[in-house]
Amino acid sequence: MNQTVRTRPDGSERPLSAAYDTALLDLDGVVYAGGEAIAHAVESLATAREGGMHLAYVTNNAARTPETVAGHLTELGVPAEPTDVITSAQAVARLIADQVPQGARVLVIGAEGLRVALRERGLVPVESADDDPVAVAQGYGGPDMPWSRLAEASYAVARGLPWFASNTDLTIPSARGIAPGNGAAVQVVRIATGAEPQVAGKPLPPMHRECIRDRSCGPGRSGRSWSGTGSTRTSRERTSVAWTRCSS
Repeated sequence: MNQTVRTRPDGSERPLSAAYDTALLDLDGVVYAGGEAIAHAVESLATAREGGMHLAYVTNNAARTPETVAGHLTELGVPAEPTDVITSAQAVARLIADQVPQGARVLVIGAEGLRVALRERGLVPVESADDDPVAVAQGYGGPDMPWSRLAEASYAVARGLPWFASNTDLTIPSARGIAPGNGAAVQVVRIATGAEPQVAGKPLPPMHRECIRDRSCGPGRSGRSWSGTGSTRTSRERTSVAWTRCSS
């Protein structure tokens, strides 16, 4: 089968739910903003699902576990299982696990979703640069993450520890508007240390590989999948080329 890699948005002669087997859907700013569903999202996804399209939810937000995300979607009227959700926390945890020994300590700058993903890869989350970590994992920690956590990351990175970021999206949509995202927090550590992290999230290859491994992006009836990205300037620019390689 001849396949074409899309590198820009284009029209479709048929509804996307008929032209593609699988939809890879961003969440923040696409399905919901804050705790509320985006207008028409629930109805549109129901139509796609009833037409036989598989819906997979791929998010750069590393704060929440797949179980929590799936529960939120279900409450909004979008039935989902944890296996339907792929997070940048899972992608960065796998990236770290491929480079450090099993059972290694990892300094966590983020929320529970990142801690759970690291534990699932056999790694031990720790809270201080003085807890003998071998790496630093940074993900979105929510709007209340204290400044001291960024300082803790800076201390460890400045000592030469390898630094991993779930994603570098500068902004994140919320119910009240656009707020600073994990990329803004990553920039703080970058300024303090001069270092550069390894990044796992969309649109970079580790997130794509996580998608493939979980079969959410695997070939269906036609081997075709479609990716819906976020509504902010950062997400539109960063997703325009690399992430759509998942589509045919």
